[in-house]
Amino acid sequence: MRSFFDWFSEQAPAERPWLILGKGPSFSRRQEFDLSAYNVLTLNHVVRQQPARVAHMIDLDVAVDCGPALQDNADVVVLPWRPHVRNKVGRKDLAALLPETPVLEALDRQGRLLYYDLNTAPRRDAERPVVRATFFSAEAALHLLALAGARTIRSLGVDGGASYGREFADLRDRTLLNNGHKSFDLQFRGFARTIMSTGTDFAPLDVEAPVRVYVGSTEAQMLSVKVLEYSIRKHASMSVQVFPLHEGTTPFRLPKDPANRPRTPFSFQRFFIPKLAGFRGRAIYVDSDMQVFKDIRGLWTLPFNGADLLAAREPGDTSRKPQFSVMLLDCAALRWELDDIVERLDRGELTYETLMYQMAVARNVRADIDPEWNSLERYEEGKTALLHYTDMNTQPWVSRENRLGYLWVRDLIEAVDAKFISMDYLREHIARGYARPSLGYQVEHRIEDAALLPKTARALDAGFVAPYKQIPDHRGGAGALRVLRAALRQAMQRSGLDRVQRRLQRTLAG
Repeated sequence: MRSFFDWFSEQAPAERPWLILGKGPSFSRRQEFDLSAYNVLTLNHVVRQQPARVAHMIDLDVAVDCGPALQDNADVVVLPWRPHVRNKVGRKDLAALLPETPVLEALDRQGRLLYYDLNTAPRRDAERPVVRATFFSAEAALHLLALAGARTIRSLGVDGGASYGREFADLRDRTLLNNGHKSFDLQFRGFARTIMSTGTDFAPLDVEAPVRVYVGSTEAQMLSVKVLEYSIRKHASMSVQVFPLHEGTTPFRLPKDPANRPRTPFSFQRFFIPKLAGFRGRAIYVDSDMQVFKDIRGLWTLPFNGADLLAAREPGDTSRKPQFSVMLLDCAALRWELDDIVERLDRGELTYETLMYQMAVARNVRADIDPEWNSLERYEEGKTALLHYTDMNTQPWVSRENRLGYLWVRDLIEAVDAKFISMDYLREHIARGYARPSLGYQVEHRIEDAALLPKTARALDAGFVAPYKQIPDHRGGAGALRVLRAALRQAMQRSGLDRVQRRLQRTLAG
């Protein structure tokens, strides 16, 4: 009996992508795809319906149930070294089970039985990886392939919800969610962990992939962009690409009328997205001052229903208009060219307000994105999908005063622990004045809530001026004055003149 990892390295089957086939409803769509382009791994009873390079199962019961199909349809069969029995870790390992399980004994005699160590039982091979599964066998299959070296993996029939495909109607009363869980959605958490830890490219075969997320950004906001990206990836059950827009956009002519000019350096960046995406497929736009708490696949797969742009609606108890700080774009329908948009602004066909607050350059806008995907300074555990830190004065990377800042710092600490963000990167951004100095102390001492910082740490922020206060306003006037005032305050703080000024004010007041 061989380890799956030894077999994989000998066969070198990583040259072609892998396809995991499960019993979910989308299994019925397999005729729409050329499965010969993939190495197929079947889950549990799927081997009855589909020839496979590998038939995978965790439960001994399934192997016995599928005995003839395993012989006829699978090149090799793989189980944990200690298989489960009726959804619980069995008492016997494969070596002990062979004499009393004819189907396994025959497969082993033919050199077609493989094993691996699952995290639910003691290890057999100390030198080989341990495969992780928490809720369902699809998690183990994905982790197994990723650990073995498969770089591209797709799935079909590995769906959420609580139903099987019609081909498995006979199993509904016998095996459907008989491990006690209410939904197959729980497996998506395991997928996210595997993608995050291995870098494997994984997605459903019937969903456009990867998820493309474009972030309105400047260099000064890259720390918040990186935390946003980490928060997206830690929950994403399919592969994601994140694009900071300031790295991909080009200079453009400003509108002639100052009233129509962008209010921030990234206001107009979103209009580059369809072109950056090659005018094809979907794209998500988000601002950099956000944090994600749910699987972004839920946003990515929303139906357009005839629209070419979906915006976030506000809760029913507010009067706010649809919000365009979170958008799902149909890039094939949105043939945006920023030069053309500026021309329309100059001709009076558009105003800044109709462009930015009505997205008038889209033909059909629908506010179909749930408010939980743009929660403005609101957070409800288990419900909020995306938290938007809209108050620039209290954004957690520049202020200690945000009442929800502990959530953002928590993900920053996690990202540093995971080596997704390095401490050197954080220190560099602090040194450049992009983040408050006390943030470094918080991460080093693992203090999520800034309210718990000692006085010495709070003192580090003396003289800090948030980057947004130093950004020139393209409209001139008040924006330029704001920059000058911020620069003057910073110069006074560095020289100590601010203390002299405060002392003089107290004397005059007294």
